[in-house]
Amino acid sequence: MAKKNLVKLDNKYKEMLKEKISLSSLKVKYEKEVKKRMIEKFGYKNIMEVPKVVNVAMNRGIGEATENPAALEKTIQEFILITRQKPSITRAKKSIASFKVRQGAPIGARVTLRGNRMYTFLEKLINEALPRIRDFKGLPPDSFDGRGNYTFGIKEQLIFPDIDYDMVDKVRGFNLTIVTNAKTDEEARSLLEFLGFPFRER
Repeated sequence: MAKKNLVKLDNKYKEMLKEKISLSSLKVKYEKEVKKRMIEKFGYKNIMEVPKVVNVAMNRGIGEATENPAALEKTIQEFILITRQKPSITRAKKSIASFKVRQGAPIGARVTLRGNRMYTFLEKLINEALPRIRDFKGLPPDSFDGRGNYTFGIKEQLIFPDIDYDMVDKVRGFNLTIVTNAKTDEEARSLLEFLGFPFRER
């Protein structure tokens, strides 16, 4: 199968990808406030030792993509609306007959955010999206991987204000992985807490 781009973007989405994103206030908060709090808590000798968020990976598997190409198109559009970055299409590494999946077939989409675009997304996630989750009591505190990275699931895309209810053909979730360069999960959790991530009490 030729690995060509399967989704053609409307001009609306092309223009979104060209938009200049203003400096995130969360990035400013990290530089001016979070670094100081991390040094106070963990006693780093050098400011270069202070952990930071390296990137944010957003991933959605689309099992129906092979039989319903529109599901892939919707996912691409939603990811652009939420992140202002074009996602890459993930493909099957091998054929699985029982799932009617051929090697190279599109099975999902992924975006990796860095820099100011990453902070802008996290700011939106913390301040706008998470508070819109019904009966939200905080993020799970134990979803760190032992290397300072945090992964959790979002059950529905509609918590993001960018998504118009009328454009949604089906409620679909996705996974988020917050990659940090913290040496321990304790440092990573403190970093995310200081940035404003709401964790549940243990």
